Amino acid sequence: MRILITGISGFTGSHLADYYLARGEHEIFGTIKWRSNRENIRHIESKITLVDCDIKDAFAMKTVLAACRPDYIFHLAAQSYVPFSWRIPQETLQTNIIGELNLFEAVRELKIDPMIQIAGSSEEYGLVFPEELPITENNPLRPLSPYAVSKVAQDLLGFQYFKSYGLKIVRTRAFNHTGPRRGDVFVTSNFAKQLVEIERGDREPILRVGNLGAVRDFTDVRDVARAYALSLEKGAPGEVYNIASGKGIKIKDLLDKLVSLSRVKVQIEQDPSRLRPSDVELLTGSAAKFAKATGWKPEIPLDKTLEDLMKYWRDRIR
Repeated sequence: MRILITGISGFTGSHLADYYLARGEHEIFGTIKWRSNRENIRHIESKITLVDCDIKDAFAMKTVLAACRPDYIFHLAAQSYVPFSWRIPQETLQTNIIGELNLFEAVRELKIDPMIQIAGSSEEYGLVFPEELPITENNPLRPLSPYAVSKVAQDLLGFQYFKSYGLKIVRTRAFNHTGPRRGDVFVTSNFAKQLVEIERGDREPILRVGNLGAVRDFTDVRDVARAYALSLEKGAPGEVYNIASGKGIKIKDLLDKLVSLSRVKVQIEQDPSRLRPSDVELLTGSAAKFAKATGWKPEIPLDKTLEDLMKYWRDRIR
C-alpha cells in the first residue's frame, strides 16, 4: 500500500514510519516543512519519500495527495504542545483545524478514497470528574486549552466529513504517550533530560517541575504507533476510539520512577512558569472499545518506556 504520514518527522510519526518499514510491504510518504527538524527520521530517510508541505496551504496539500495518491493517510501534523497553545492560540487553531480541512477538501477534489486516521487527544475531555473514570468515548468533551479546543474541532470535523461526504475517517483519542524521541518540552522527556544533564554535571542538581499532582494515563509511543496502524486496518470509519493503558499515574510518582533510574540525588523545585492557566487534573482512559474492534493492548511496560527514554537522552547528551 501507499501510506502518507503527515508530520512524519515528529515523535509519533517517526515511530509509525518505523512500524510500517519493519513490515517491509508498503511505500511510505511523509510531509515535512522546510524548517522541520529531521533528527527523528535520519535513520530512515533513504527508505521513505519526503514531501515539503505546509498543511495550512491548501494548494500544497492537494499537490501532495495528487502525487502520492495514498491508500492510508495518518494525519499527525499539528501544533501539539499544550502550553504553546496559550501563547499562540491563533497559530494552534489555524494549523490544526484549517490544516485538517485542507486535507479533507483535497481528498474530495481529487476523488480519491483513502482510509484516514485523525490523531485526536485525551485533552479533548478536559475537565473530568472522579466519578467519570475511566473515561470512555461517550464522556462529555470539556476542553481546557486552545490546543484541546482545536482537537475537539478536528474530531468533530472528521465526523462531519464522514457523514456528509462519506470520507473513510477513523478518529482516535490517544492518551499520554512517551518514549525515545519525545520532545524535551513534554513532561517525561523534560524530566529525563534534566536528570541526564545533572548526571553529566551540566546543570545544578535542582530539577524544576510544574504541577506534580495531575494524574495521567501513559502508553509507550511504540504501542500507540501500532494502535494507529490498527485503527485503519480494523477500525470502522465514522467511529472514535480511545487509545490508553487504563492505568493512571500521578506526575509526581512518574518523576520518582525517573529519579530512581538516575545516578544522582536531586532537589525538586516548582517553577511557576511551568504551571498552566488551567490544567487537566484527571485523565485515565478506557480502551475497551478499541480493544474489542482491533485486539490491541499495550505491550511495553511503563518502567521499560522510562528506561528507554533515559537511554535516549544519555545517548544524545555526551
